[in-house]
Amino acid sequence: MKIYGNDLGLDSLGLFNLKNVHRNLSVTELADDIVNNNEGLIGLRGAAMVDTGIYTGRSPQDKYIVDEPSSNEKLWWGPVNKKISEEIFDMLYEKITDYYNSTDHTKTYVFDGFAGADPNYSLNVRIIAKKAWQAHFVNNMFIRPKNGELDEFKPGFTIINASDVSNERFDEFGMNSETFIIFHMEKRIAIIGGTEYGGEMKKGIFSVLHYLLPQKGVLSMHCSANVQEDQKNPAIFFGLSGTGKTTLSTDPIRPLIGDDEHGWSNDGIFNFEGGCYAKVINLNPDEEPDIYNAIRKGALLENVVYDEETLEIDFTDGSKTENTRVSYPLDHIDNSISGKGMPSMASHPEKIIFLTCDAYGVLPPVAKLTSEQAMYHFISGYTAKVAGTERGITEPTATFSPCFGGPFLTLHPLSYAELLKEKMEKFNVPVYLVNTGWVGASAQSGAKRFSLPKTREILNAILNGDIEKVNYEKDLYFGFDIPTTLSSIEPSLLDPLKAWDNIEQYHDTAKELVKKFQHNYEQYDLGDDLLRSAGPKIPE
Repeated sequence: MKIYGNDLGLDSLGLFNLKNVHRNLSVTELADDIVNNNEGLIGLRGAAMVDTGIYTGRSPQDKYIVDEPSSNEKLWWGPVNKKISEEIFDMLYEKITDYYNSTDHTKTYVFDGFAGADPNYSLNVRIIAKKAWQAHFVNNMFIRPKNGELDEFKPGFTIINASDVSNERFDEFGMNSETFIIFHMEKRIAIIGGTEYGGEMKKGIFSVLHYLLPQKGVLSMHCSANVQEDQKNPAIFFGLSGTGKTTLSTDPIRPLIGDDEHGWSNDGIFNFEGGCYAKVINLNPDEEPDIYNAIRKGALLENVVYDEETLEIDFTDGSKTENTRVSYPLDHIDNSISGKGMPSMASHPEKIIFLTCDAYGVLPPVAKLTSEQAMYHFISGYTAKVAGTERGITEPTATFSPCFGGPFLTLHPLSYAELLKEKMEKFNVPVYLVNTGWVGASAQSGAKRFSLPKTREILNAILNGDIEKVNYEKDLYFGFDIPTTLSSIEPSLLDPLKAWDNIEQYHDTAKELVKKFQHNYEQYDLGDDLLRSAGPKIPE
């Protein structure tokens, strides 16, 4: 619907007299504009396909938060949340508003919606963009308003996206590059310039919720979640990119609550989003049918390689980026809470699963953690990058991200860790570690990754309680409880000490990984001997 910007109060943002504003267009209208604006094409089963320019992922070095009195004593300042002055923000803000005011002959897209399925903790979000595909993206990813919900809508946080605007004075301002993503917590505004990548908007609001919700006693989590058909036995899945968080929570027999961002209040868990943002590199329709089938009209594919004549997608081709993605509304997953017409909420989780892709092959495929071990590994947030997935990665490389979401934390990691501990203990929730990476050898050896069907079998045993009925033994280096038998999994695969053929190499690799854990943990050491002792150790 075409409206005047001042009808939405955009003039209060410095966007004066915009006459070509389109609010909450349908996906059909947005897809038409993507094609008409030469932003992309319509491909597989009617899904839109776009390239995101020079940036095919987030730009964490270009993210800043304004240093202002209302928030500066609360924020976790450092490499994740870099300070920037009000003066620089104001100059770049004026540059962005000048751009919008001078380009009113082209459409301005506004999306008004919500972040947070629980109305008690929902945030009204407004996204303003110049590209139709960015409006399509946020329409997919945030919770879309129902009839009447926009009548009295007032944004609680606004993002103004001007991806065509660059900051040529970045060196003078002491910034990283011409690209900038800047948040002003007091004004509840963020501005984006120099990058088209849609994930900056999605994760930007996530960072805002990471700031707001813990102050209300709600744990904000980088996790996926699903539940039984009867709405019982909810489970949450923590894990960094590449660990299988989206794939494993999208289960044909357990309705999906959400695949990436959730809150945990004293009433239960709730999804922050209205959609999913799944990786599609090497997407296999047989192993991941729900995600593959979600790619249809209303979905938006990013940076995939396709035949220019037939438009057939080659999901195995990562020549543009390994971070090929698709966004789609949650109800594109038939077996989702949203797809069944219900809010994406559930009661308290009964299982917590930490996913890791251990390229060293040291961690067991599954282990049960004590509460202290759970806290230690939550603070650590470990996975490993594999050779070839990123430029410069030539061997398995340990990656640690506090709370499994370090780039999005706005408060100190201990704020979230303490909230997790409080809720785990209050609601008596067990925690399991699941390694979706390598077992019995490192990735460098040429061995294959642990199979997805076997991982699903392990998850089923956790979720149905079978894992509680078996015997356990201790992991030599990490002290985990490892099941000696589980379902049809070969017992020798369950314990790394038995799974490796080259025992000497196993010990050398395990010691190397233990040292990496210990070195990483030093920056978060609570001075708690019990918690510190829950970490891995090299046997004497």
